[in-house]
Order: sequence, then structure tokens, then C-alpha cells
Amino acid sequence: MKIEDLKIKKLNETATIPTYGTEYSAGADLYAALENDIEIKPGETIMIGTKLAMEIPTGFAGLIFARSSLGSKKGLAPANKVGVIDSDYRGEVKVPLFNHSNSTQTITKNERIAQIIFIPYLKANFIETESLEETIRGTGGFGSTNKNA
Repeated sequence: MKIEDLKIKKLNETATIPTYGTEYSAGADLYAALENDIEIKPGETIMIGTKLAMEIPTGFAGLIFARSSLGSKKGLAPANKVGVIDSDYRGEVKVPLFNHSNSTQTITKNERIAQIIFIPYLKANFIETESLEETIRGTGGFGSTNKNA
């Protein structure tokens, strides 16, 4: 496992630097930078700020995922399912939390609201063609391997 330095800027005093839960955690927890608790009604999306900006290295992206405990216990998850922070973005990292539950949920100051994972990516040069290399699978899509889910 390779560890890299990543520059991070607190935009105000309510910000909490992301933390890893364990030595082998892939995702670093992002914290709600709130002055007061926020309620999220069923079916509602609220943008929660972290009051952090990051300098993600070129060739990498920060992917924001749900925290499993927040999703399973409160029914809260990022509205966009997976957020993408590009390496040239220098604004505040925010998480749009959607309430999937049937009851109003509360986010408190410094609560862990999501996790961020940094991944390398491949930039594609799209080349239009009339044919593609054949494979055994071919055009078989969802469920094409006939394996039970």
C-alpha cells in the first residue's frame, strides 16, 4: 500500500481533516462542518459542506461514497451515488445527502457523512470504428453469464 501526501485546506474552523478508521481502510471519513444540527426529511436532499478544499494530484480523482453505517442505520447516502472530485477542482468538498428512510434524520456537527477514496484514472482518446475485437461474451449484457446473483 502506497501512501502519498495530499494538500488539504481548512476553509474555516469547523472543518475536520479526514481520517481513516483503520490502518487498512480504503476510504477516509469526511465530516460535516456544521454550526448547528441539520434535519433531512424523508425524500429530501441537503448539501452538507466539509469546509475543506483539496489538491488532488493530476491523474487521480477523489471518489465520494456512502458510509455503510450511515446508510444502513439512518438511510442517508450521497444523492449522486458516487461523487467525483477532479484534480483541478479547488473548491469546497460537499456531500449531497439524500434521506431514503421514512423518518426525518439529523446530521450533527462533525458527524462522519461520507468517505473519500483516491484512485488513478485513464484518460481516453475515443476513436470511432466500425468493428470491435470479438470476445466469447460478445454482446451479452446483464445476467449474460447465467450465474445466480
